[in-house]
Parts: sequence; C-alpha cells; structure tokens
Amino acid sequence: MRKWVEPWYFTYALLGMTMAGIAPIMLPLAVSHSGNVVAVGMVMAAFNLGGLAAPLWGDFADRYRLHRWLMFGGLLTTALALAAFPFTTSLPIWLILALMQGVGAAAVATIANLFIVEVHPQAEWDARIGWLQTYYGAGQVGGLLLAGALSQVGLSLGLLTAAVLTALGVAPGWFVRTPTNPVSSRPLLPQPALHAHWAAGSPQHFYHRPTLKALQQMMRSLNSPFVIFLALWFISFAGAAAFFSLYPVLMQHLYGVGSEVSSIGFAIAAAVGLVLYAPSGRWAERLGALRVLQMGLGLRGFAFLGLAVLGISHFQSQAALALLGFLFVVLAWSLLSVSGTALAAQLAPSGEGNGIGIFNASSALAGVLGAAGGGWLAQQWGYDAVTIFGVIGIIVGLTVSGVISKTKGGKKVP
Repeated sequence: MRKWVEPWYFTYALLGMTMAGIAPIMLPLAVSHSGNVVAVGMVMAAFNLGGLAAPLWGDFADRYRLHRWLMFGGLLTTALALAAFPFTTSLPIWLILALMQGVGAAAVATIANLFIVEVHPQAEWDARIGWLQTYYGAGQVGGLLLAGALSQVGLSLGLLTAAVLTALGVAPGWFVRTPTNPVSSRPLLPQPALHAHWAAGSPQHFYHRPTLKALQQMMRSLNSPFVIFLALWFISFAGAAAFFSLYPVLMQHLYGVGSEVSSIGFAIAAAVGLVLYAPSGRWAERLGALRVLQMGLGLRGFAFLGLAVLGISHFQSQAALALLGFLFVVLAWSLLSVSGTALAAQLAPSGEGNGIGIFNASSALAGVLGAAGGGWLAQQWGYDAVTIFGVIGIIVGLTVSGVISKTKGGKKVP
C-alpha cells in the first residue's frame, strides 16, 4: 500500500467526504427550508453543472503547468462557497454558490489524475488510481455518516464543517509538486469510479475531454450503436440523478425517513457497493458488457419500481423498505459503472479516450437536467413523480439496449 499511496491522497479523501458525502445531504436540506422543491433541484443542477468545466481545467493545467495552484484554488473556492451558503436565502446567490462548489471540486478532481499520469510510469497508473478512488470512496462514506450526525445539530454547522474540511485539504496537498514534463497526449483511463455515484461525485469522470472532432464524427450517424448507447444512458442516468439530487428531502417527505437515518443508509449502501466492482468486471468479461449493463438497469428498475409502490401505499415498515430499495439503487451502480465505461470505449467511433470523454460529459449533462427536472416534477405532481421518472428512464434504457444487441450482437468487451 505504501508504494502506491502518497500524502496528497488525503486531499481527495477530504474532497470525497465533503463533496460526495456532506454536500449531497446538506445542500438539499438547507434549500428545502425555503419550501420550494424546484429550488432544490435547481441548486443541485447548478452544482452538477460545474463538472462540465472539468476538462477545461485539465487543459489549462497542461498548458501553464499550474497544477498545484489550480488544486489549491479549487479547494478554497469550494470551501468559501460552502461557508457562504447558509448565510443567504436568495435563490440566485444559492445558484452561484452551488456552481462555484461544483467548478472548484471539478478542478481539484481533474488535477488528481494529472498528478498520477504525468509523474508515474504507465504500469503504475491502475494501482495508483485505484487507491486514489479508494480514499475518495472512504471519504464519501465518512462524510455521509458525519452528515447524518450534523443534520441533527444544525444545517449551518454542517455546511461550515464541510467548508473547513475542504480547506484543510490544502495541507496534505502541499506535498505534491507540479509535474515538469506533460504527457504528449491525454492517455486513456478507462477505470470506472469505484464508489457510489452521483452526478458530480467521481474524480474519474472529470478527466477525459470530449473533442469537437469526436462530436462531429459521432453525429454523422445518429443511428450508430454509440449514439444509441448514449441515448439510453442519458435517460436512465437522468432519472437516477433526479432521485439522488433530492435524496434526503424525498426520503423524509415520501417515506418518513429522517436525514440522520437516510444519511446512514446511504453510507451503508455506498460501502456495500464497493464489494460488487470486482465481480462486475469479471461478469463483463465473461458475459459481455451489454449484458451486465442490462442486469444493472434491471436491478435499478426493480428498486425504483418498489420505491414507487411504497410511495403510493401505506406499509407499516415503509421506512425500512425504502432504505432497502435505495440500497439496491446504489448497488446497481457497480454494474452500470463498469459496463457503461466498457461500452463507451468499445462502441466509440473516434477512439476510446474520446468515447469515454463524451460518455462522461453526457453523464454530467444528464445530472444537470435530471436534478432540475426532478425538482419540477416533485413540485408539480409530488415526490412520487420522481421515483416514477426513475422507473420510466430504466424502461426506456432497457428498451433501447435491445437495439444495441441487434446491431452489435451482444459482443463481449475484451
């Protein structure tokens, strides 16, 4: 372990603790006090939007060799935006602060991969990135547990704690130095995120950039397997993003699960989900990535369907069943992350790196639209509509996946 881990990994553990652990719980709860669920969706959409700027930070770092300063700037920007958030009730200011948090976190997360691929030999990339994601995932679980406790003390205290923890990430990051020799081209890093996802929560999803040339090549054939795959991924991811963005508020209003319990439930689900990543990779090799993707969509679809039924019924153990359903929503991500990344690389018409870049950009955009759309649906038809949106997204995704089966024959991904 010591061979692959460096002190600055703790910076990304703290980032995972705050941006993938505390923020997804505290931000929706803080905004929900305004009584406007549309505002909750808009704020989370603004936060997710920051991920789309990530490739720009990577290019800026490569051009001007300011890696460490970009990391520090991202940490401080995120910390200041978190600290200022509880001191206003203005939606426009909330949107600006949420966007600042997303942009800052994306800058920090993007630089993480550059500190590995521009410093260490390629043979060490998998091990080092795997450990980096392990630290991030552990931080996420710790942050979710901390969010559960802090939500009972006060939301303002929780956001201020997240701000302090984010700023503390500067300290371990001080020991990393900007690489002197950039790589000649952005290398392919196909490893999926080894932690429970949400739209802006994965360092690995911030590295690859979609190029204009790749987008033009993709759009030449709108019925290509890659475009069809992006369509099914987009709609299914948007439905899930709507649920994740409203998670603590939705669990409280729809199932009677308080923020403390829902945070602990999320932490347990995230920890258990780590166990499925290695088997998912083996299943993708043996059965084919498309089959594993369909398995993941099916598992998540049944989970969302169960949550939708719970929302319109009155079971005695509704809270416990809702947490169980959410567990399977999260577990499905292990299958979807591994198979989705593999299919993006396999089906891309313009190279694996470009394909994964477009794939991750579509995930970020789906997260933005899903969060905003989820808030609007909840406002118009109630929180039940969010789970129904998740079910519809999965049904469409599974239906469209059959088209890929016909065009590719279910080809296994090497």
